[in-house]
Amino acid sequence: MAEQETEQEIAKRAIHGDDEAFLQLITLNKEALFRTALAYLKNEDDALDAVQEVTMRAFEKIKTLRMPEYAKTWLIRIMMNHCNDVLQKKKRYVFDEGMGELKGISDDFTYMEVEEALSHLSEKDRQLVHLKYLHDIKIKDIADMTSTPEGTVKTRLYKAVKSLRSFFDGKEEGQLAGRGKKIEEVERGN
Repeated sequence: MAEQETEQEIAKRAIHGDDEAFLQLITLNKEALFRTALAYLKNEDDALDAVQEVTMRAFEKIKTLRMPEYAKTWLIRIMMNHCNDVLQKKKRYVFDEGMGELKGISDDFTYMEVEEALSHLSEKDRQLVHLKYLHDIKIKDIADMTSTPEGTVKTRLYKAVKSLRSFFDGKEEGQLAGRGKKIEEVERGN
C-alpha cells in the first residue's frame, strides 16, 4: 500500500512545474484560503473571487516558493496581501446580510459579536488572531510570515486575547445590568 504523499512533497513537485501537484496543493488549502478571504472581505462572492485571484497569482509565482514546508502559510500570506489590496481599493468594509445568519462561534457569542470584538483590535493584532485561532497556524510560522520575533507574536496575541476577553466581560455585565433594570421595572409595575 503506497504511503500518502505529504503536503510538503506535493509542494516540492508543484515548485518543479508539476501542474497537477499545484492543483492538489490548492485543493488542500482552498478552505483555509476561503476562510481568510471571508474574514477580511465579509462577502462570500468577493471571497470566492479572491480565491480565484490568489490561485492564479500563486500559479505564476510557485517557483519562487523556497521552503515547501511553508506552502500553506505562503498561500495565506498571498491571500492576506490580496485582501488588503482589495480593501484599500474599495476603502470600505462590506457587510453581507447572509453573515448574520451564520451560527455563533460559541454558545455564548454570535459570529457578529466576535466580529465586533475583533474590530476593536488593531489591524496587526486582528491578523494575528485570525492566523492563530482561525487557521491554527503555529506561532513560529506566524513569526516567519510576519517577520516578527516569536516573543513579540506571543505578547501581542496575549494582549489581543485579553482585550477580547475584556470586551466580552463588559458585554456580559451590560446584559446583566439590562436584565436587572427590566426586573426592577417589572417589580415597580412598569
